Amino acid sequence: MAQKNNCEFSIREFKPSDEHVIRSLFRDGILEHVYPAFFKAMSHPDHIGIALSISMAGYVLGGSSYFQAFLFGSAWAGLIYYCCHEIYEGYVLRRLSSDMAAIQAHYLGNPDNGLWVAEADVKGQSKVVGMVAVTGKRGVEDGERFDCNGSILGGGAEFGQDNGDGSYAEMSHMVVVYPWRRKNLGSQLTGKALDFCKDRDFSRLVVDVSSPQTAAVSLYQKFGFIQTSSHRNTHTNRWFSKLARINVKQMEKFI
Repeated sequence: MAQKNNCEFSIREFKPSDEHVIRSLFRDGILEHVYPAFFKAMSHPDHIGIALSISMAGYVLGGSSYFQAFLFGSAWAGLIYYCCHEIYEGYVLRRLSSDMAAIQAHYLGNPDNGLWVAEADVKGQSKVVGMVAVTGKRGVEDGERFDCNGSILGGGAEFGQDNGDGSYAEMSHMVVVYPWRRKNLGSQLTGKALDFCKDRDFSRLVVDVSSPQTAAVSLYQKFGFIQTSSHRNTHTNRWFSKLARINVKQMEKFI
């Protein structure tokens, strides 16, 4: 059943007819983080120093050529951008070949999973402007946690206690289209995910957020999520994560 609010959008469960637009929204929403990640990485003192050093080397090697200095510095910036792009593009491709490849089977065929979309009225037509997904995890052994790609992450006391059978839920695919940001839609979607976890008797909800997503981190903190760990396992070449200076923050909230 759709949930309405005073900002003229509604939140409802995913329907098979949404499949194409959901994939496009997901891809665009994730790749949107490439530029913020790039600018954040390039503004780090280490990268500024390297860029200046490389530019100076180009200036000297080019015989006092400002163009050569610019060329060398641009090559360094291009490498950092490539690393940022590969991290987010790689994540998109992994998800499009896993749960997003069979959306109906994954989210409609399992009562412990859920996918919701937010619709807004745009010139008299309904348009999908946001989404969020929850994947339930039951029977996970104590001290272990699996990420969204099936890899085992370190567990232990930092993740607290579950319902006795190691059950919890993971939130992902949180996307809000730009014109509908700062209108409480992200909060509404997060609340929908938390309500679903309560209904399914999950004791906690976990989410992984990349470090450049500062707005998302602030949103989750407002809901009482706390950071439990941080790592650079972005499932790409480890040097990409180091050069892009991207960490994955693991956050969770007990329900």
